[in-house]
Amino acid sequence: MKITVVGAGNVGATCADACARLELANEVVLVDIKEGLAEGKSLDIWETSPISLYDTRVTGSTNDYSKTAGSDVVVITSGLPRKPGMSRDDLINTNAKIVKSVTENVIEHSPEAIIIVVSNPLDVMCYTAYLTTGKKNKNKVIGMAGILDTARYRSFLAMELDCSPKDIQAVLMGGHGDTMVPLPRYTTVGGIPVTELVAKDKLDAIIERTKKGGGELVNLMGTSAWYAPGTAAAQMVEAIVRDQKRIFPCCAWLEGEYGLNDIYLGVPVKLGKGGIEQVIELDLNDDEKALLNESAGHVREVMNVLDDMKMF
Repeated sequence: MKITVVGAGNVGATCADACARLELANEVVLVDIKEGLAEGKSLDIWETSPISLYDTRVTGSTNDYSKTAGSDVVVITSGLPRKPGMSRDDLINTNAKIVKSVTENVIEHSPEAIIIVVSNPLDVMCYTAYLTTGKKNKNKVIGMAGILDTARYRSFLAMELDCSPKDIQAVLMGGHGDTMVPLPRYTTVGGIPVTELVAKDKLDAIIERTKKGGGELVNLMGTSAWYAPGTAAAQMVEAIVRDQKRIFPCCAWLEGEYGLNDIYLGVPVKLGKGGIEQVIELDLNDDEKALLNESAGHVREVMNVLDDMKMF
């Protein structure tokens, strides 16, 4: 078993470290375009093996994808953050070119790999990777967003209730960002509906904080988060390589589910060795459907920006 993580920044390195500690594969390969960065971080991670007691070998490569050959799962974290003065379209154009190039290299050396996309803007970067594969297998190009968003949601609820986050289960849907759709009706604490434990005004405030969770961290640190995103991606890798059949919210290509077609959007799925093995359709009420459709509309606008760039 072999796992590749492309992008040795904070998110990628955290993901590679988590995969190694969990011993998800015989080898984890970290790749980056910056000379020596992947080699250095992978060596640093490997040097923790005698302390953390794992056998997974961690190696690094500067833009040499031949070392990733035969990977079972590839996590793509590459891309630039949005900079002052950069428009949304500029960001999409820049990161789409990066993700397209990375995906081309990935499928050249590991044509059967399952690809997990973490790069932002998440939904359209999944679309970019899927188009690059020639739409070969929609179940093998998956976006990581829902696990991160639900983790934030659940952690905030645990703080409010002063309880263990282990006992909180939740579902979020829609795009990654302000238009995500948390579903209190499907949120439970030890099997108890959250609406019986948290007052509506406080629950609404937690939902709003969740929607802006990434921005909150940027405001605090001056950069985007990495521990939670990297660990969330590693949890997806674990579900796939161990064929766990976990039920997670992930960014998936929809072909009629929820009445939506030809769009990448966050929905609950079953993750196993085949990637997305099932898209789970919840019985949403009218308000929830309206929120999901509104989120889908925003995502489609961004996908249209990519289509208009004529990269494919």
